[in-house]
Amino acid sequence: GVFLAGPPGEEEFVDDDMLVEGEVNGNWTPQEKALHEARLKAKAKRRLRRTSSRDSTRESLSETGGEPGTDPSSPKGKISISDRKSRMGKGRGLPKKGGAGGKGVWGAAGMVYDYEEPDARDPNYDESSQGDTVYATVVPELDEEQLEKTVNPIVQEYFQHGDTKEALLKELNLGSKKFEFSSLAVSLALEGKASHRELTSRLLSDLVGKALSEDEISRAFDKMLKDLPDLILDTPEAPQMLGQFIARAMADHALPMNFLDRYKGRVDCDHARAALDRAAVLLSMKREIMRLDNVWGVGGGQRPVRHLIREVNLLLKEYLLSGEVSEAERCLCDLEVPHFHHELVYEAVVMVLESSGETAVKMMVKLLKVFWETGLITIDQMNRGFQRVYDELPDINLDVPHAHTIMEMFVDLCFQETVITKQLRDACPSR
Repeated sequence: GVFLAGPPGEEEFVDDDMLVEGEVNGNWTPQEKALHEARLKAKAKRRLRRTSSRDSTRESLSETGGEPGTDPSSPKGKISISDRKSRMGKGRGLPKKGGAGGKGVWGAAGMVYDYEEPDARDPNYDESSQGDTVYATVVPELDEEQLEKTVNPIVQEYFQHGDTKEALLKELNLGSKKFEFSSLAVSLALEGKASHRELTSRLLSDLVGKALSEDEISRAFDKMLKDLPDLILDTPEAPQMLGQFIARAMADHALPMNFLDRYKGRVDCDHARAALDRAAVLLSMKREIMRLDNVWGVGGGQRPVRHLIREVNLLLKEYLLSGEVSEAERCLCDLEVPHFHHELVYEAVVMVLESSGETAVKMMVKLLKVFWETGLITIDQMNRGFQRVYDELPDINLDVPHAHTIMEMFVDLCFQETVITKQLRDACPSR
């Protein structure tokens, strides 16, 4: 290759393929020669443009004396690309418009933009929408399928925590189906336990006047009375339970007092008639009481200990009179207090000590054996109940002189029936 002449320091290197033109021209076709000549002319034009721009830059720099920080004698006189100074050697080297100009930038710090009138020539301009425009976040109304999927988890979670404030409906757009929240909650309670029904009655009482009106709750119960033939398939006792829900809601002023009067002489369905009759009977029995708090007979941790002790005593006395173990088992399950079953063991043993005759002894051993074998009373609850009697035996002996003798006989009999362990039998205090 060779160097082409140019300004000092601006020599350019020409490839060897440009020099072999004479050698290969004889073998080129006319088209190839024309293409080669066009390329050479284009290269020459580009070379001229570059050299002319460099010369003009040098002239401007020599006139102004050069900018600080640049070396005019540097090779090719190039300026740093990252430098913001003018390539023409003018200006103070500051950002254009102080950084406030250009497309897609935020503008200068502290700049406040005024309201811009909408442009009528804008393709998106809507004349009818101008004026009092209000923007709001809109939650779409739930359809029937989404309603059930959304409400069911809320109600199930409420059954766990029991806090009515957490089950409010402010964040949901139920629209015209708001009343169905009550009917879905009652339907789930019918399939659940007595404690769930008690919680649902409390929920309806707390929601009325806040998230639901009396008319909306009335519509919910109207719907459930029509749906009773379907509800019976899952819950055979649905008519009686729905009647108790109606009575409790009327006592809590969640339903209007004339709710039953609307149906007089207008009911064709036998199931709906049974539900309304049940509600009427409960309201007539409890007319002197303002609230039907005990309509569900719920125990659990929501009732005071004194009430639970009274329920256990009543359960045992009814069993001694009737001898029906299954009924006693059902009553104990309905109390829903597995952590309080030691009270039943304690009361049963004390009844045996205070009774006269062997009938009570045999019946209580039979009852405890069934509860033990079915797992209703655990070993921990059984041991705790007997230990409580052991600790109070000296005081019991003051009222029942033969308490020690009866206790030893009862403990031996329980051990023979594998109701208690050998360790618990040996722990029985002697006279």
